Amino acid sequence: MSHRILLIIMGFVALLAWGGLLLFTRFIAPTGVPSFLGFFSLLGAGLLCTFTPLIYLVARLILAARSSRPTLGQSTRQAGLISAWIIFNLLLRLQHSWSIFTAIVSFGIIVVIEFLALSWQ
Repeated sequence: MSHRILLIIMGFVALLAWGGLLLFTRFIAPTGVPSFLGFFSLLGAGLLCTFTPLIYLVARLILAARSSRPTLGQSTRQAGLISAWIIFNLLLRLQHSWSIFTAIVSFGIIVVIEFLALSWQ
């Protein structure tokens, strides 16, 4: 499958995930662990499928003159890290233990993980 087809499929999955999240929050009351798991699963899918094409296109535009092109795998990994960071901060906020310090430290961890992943390639 080509990158273009995968990006189009991710766009459709993103629309379905955001629509599912909208319907989920409209009709399901946030009571209990299963409803929170469903919410964060739909949110994670929506964020991942939204950020992957955006990161791929931005990296392709920025790095157009370089010999190394961005891959869809790198974009998916970066989108997954950003999505995990957002969900982690929302979970901390849900537990009333979020602070700007934890957000900065967790973002630093994400940056270190990305640097390590890029150095292994």
